[in-house]
Amino acid sequence: MGENKRRMLAGEWYVADDEELGADTERRFALCAAYNAGGGAAPADRAGILAELLGSVGERVNIRPPFHCDFGTYISVGDRTFVNFNAVFLDAAPITIGADVKIGPNVQLLTPLHELDTERRRAGWERAAPITIGDNVWLGGGVIVCPGVTIGENTVVGAGAVVTKDLPAGVLAVGNPARVIRSLTGPESG
Repeated sequence: MGENKRRMLAGEWYVADDEELGADTERRFALCAAYNAGGGAAPADRAGILAELLGSVGERVNIRPPFHCDFGTYISVGDRTFVNFNAVFLDAAPITIGADVKIGPNVQLLTPLHELDTERRRAGWERAAPITIGDNVWLGGGVIVCPGVTIGENTVVGAGAVVTKDLPAGVLAVGNPARVIRSLTGPESG
């Protein structure tokens, strides 16, 4: 592993336009293209492509194409998770998705953080922070999860929300930026 890729995986500043990262991107491009074009392919064939693309895939995972990611190898998806159409998972840092998660259409999980200094940004410097989605989370359509965010188990995030900070377990969060509006546990949760 090259120094630039090591820095990326360590959450340090790295240059995104790198030969080694470019080779990983080409691998991802070919696998995503095959997966997204495989509408008529047997389910086992599509599952095989997904298993090759992603770092780990649980049992009975359903990701509807089109699906897009940066590398794929830094994404793990738990059992029985469903991801709807047009998902974008930018995995310059690990993305960990628990079991029984429901992800609506057009959801974006974005790990990269870009340099604010104009010269460094122009030179391609960025860093990334991991995203963790707990078990039994539901992300509504169009949700954006920003770098470094953890969403606790059994939480629901309303459609169109932008999650910029960690969310605890068992809450309903909505808005931009997402904010907790109520608990989903106890007698008032129904």
